[in-house]
Amino acid sequence: MARSSASFVCQSCGAVHSKWSGKCEACGAWNSITEEAAAVPLGNGARKAQKGRAFALEDLKTDDDEPARRATGVGEFDRVCGGGLVPGSALLVGGDPGVGKSTLILQALAAYAKAGGASVYISGEEAMAQVRLRASRMGLSEAPVALGSATCVEDILTTLDKGKTPGIVAIDSIQTLWTGALEAAPGTIAQVRTSSFDLVRYAKSTGAALVLVGHVTKDGQIAGPKAVEHLVDAVLYFEGERGHQFRILRAVKNRFGPTDEIGVFEMTGQGLAEVANPSALFLGERDSVSPGTAVFAGIEGTRPLLVEVQALVADAGYGTPRRAVVGWDSGRLAMILAVLDSRGGVSLSTRDVYLNVAGGLKVGEPAADLAAAAALVSSFAGLPLPRDTVYFGEISLTGDVRPAPQAELRLKEAAKLGFSSAVVPQDTKTCGTGLKLNPVKDVGDLIAFAGATRGTSG
Repeated sequence: MARSSASFVCQSCGAVHSKWSGKCEACGAWNSITEEAAAVPLGNGARKAQKGRAFALEDLKTDDDEPARRATGVGEFDRVCGGGLVPGSALLVGGDPGVGKSTLILQALAAYAKAGGASVYISGEEAMAQVRLRASRMGLSEAPVALGSATCVEDILTTLDKGKTPGIVAIDSIQTLWTGALEAAPGTIAQVRTSSFDLVRYAKSTGAALVLVGHVTKDGQIAGPKAVEHLVDAVLYFEGERGHQFRILRAVKNRFGPTDEIGVFEMTGQGLAEVANPSALFLGERDSVSPGTAVFAGIEGTRPLLVEVQALVADAGYGTPRRAVVGWDSGRLAMILAVLDSRGGVSLSTRDVYLNVAGGLKVGEPAADLAAAAALVSSFAGLPLPRDTVYFGEISLTGDVRPAPQAELRLKEAAKLGFSSAVVPQDTKTCGTGLKLNPVKDVGDLIAFAGATRGTSG
């Protein structure tokens, strides 16, 4: 009988190596390679290939109705999911430890159970007494949620098969699961992948909606293999800065809904509170009198969102100027600085530059270029921008300002929050919002606008 051999697997990317080494050559991670037992071949050699069974091929036409979604009752969570959870689907929620993943899932299951649905919460990290204490602090003790504490996948599946199939099953978290079919330790890539596959197969066969909770690595990726993200139907990231009470739930993969939708929550003493108007929340403590602040009218999914972009340009205290960015792409900032220098004559190469998106929000939209550039020019010149103006538009390497999609939604949101003017790319229409538009063709026009604001802000 063939003897089992050991393999060495990187826990960051899943690459398999013939021997142990301190650094994974595939992803560059250090001390991430662990030894895992390889599968034992059946019999004295490889199995003979069996003849396959033919299956029917069909066309793309369908008469099936879209399955009814299971709304949890937490509006922001259902929005990101696309209107609720689809029966038989698998959802993966990732986030930093302590950001509030367990709190969010417990609130969603409690709201679903109070509405008459059957929900099961399996905790692998906490004892049931700890979960009950958290539910008590959140005022959810009376919610009819079935609670369990287990880490063995076989035990979980046997328990779920004993009773009626629940509407939603939550597993917190996938890093603690293990299956007896493997000799690897819990948390390894093989265990996480196999355990997740067994649970997803259960959801597909029974129609239960499965919610898996997972931690993220230092790089912000789901801890474990990317294969877990391929197994599930939707991947949500729960983000938030430790210094802010705001939390953002963001969809990065969704087979049944939009992939760029976000939900906004506020962490309180009683759990997570939904934020119905995120723009007003992010702009609530805005101080427009100081130079270096500009309001960006952005779009997150289907929702318009206004957020303040703050910039500070200061003399370099050391030989090498510093660049610090929070909530925006540092490469994008370097490009904007180069365009301002080359096309606009605003040289910031010898200055320290700090850029921050207020409220802990992470902005990845190219349309934020114009707001960031306006904030930089304002801080450099020491001239505050008008307090009633919003900015959006993409800046190209040629210095031209390109149009941004869904301008009407952006302008309507700005008008609703009391803004009276907007700096926008050329050919942007007012869309009946009543806002005064200040079209700019290139960064030169933007610099002229920012320089003409002396004495007009307040």
